[in-house]
Amino acid sequence: MLWPALLVAAVVPAAVRAVRSSPLWERISVPAPVALPLLVLAHAWSVLGGLTGLWPPGGAAVTEALLPAAAVLFWLPVVARTRHRLDDAGRCLYLFLATPLLDLPAVGVVATGRSAQGLAMIVGMLPVGIAAAALTWSWVNREEREARLADPG
Repeated sequence: MLWPALLVAAVVPAAVRAVRSSPLWERISVPAPVALPLLVLAHAWSVLGGLTGLWPPGGAAVTEALLPAAAVLFWLPVVARTRHRLDDAGRCLYLFLATPLLDLPAVGVVATGRSAQGLAMIVGMLPVGIAAAALTWSWVNREEREARLADPG
């Protein structure tokens, strides 16, 4: 449970950020109101589908491909420079909204009696909340710096 969470929360955003100026991102990016529910549903299905028996035949292979693809689409409005890029306030809100939504499947895992796996997934998703806090901090500092430069007196 830790690896898929870290993949979504840390590995994919780092990879997208490393090549954020790629022309591919402009072609595949979707608006944030589409990307967020897509990742939340894909994540819930990949985590809870195996526990509830909702996976199709070969379900693990399907979800292992679907989850990183949904994660890429999720991170594009935050990291990449596309037409769907969110402004600073939008990025902060987007990530702060995503953090608890992505932890909900872990609550389901804990409820099934697999508390160690659920807690591992919650810990693995912490980079989303850390990214939200870091983005907010940098945004506030930038706004303050710009205000000081605009009004030096």
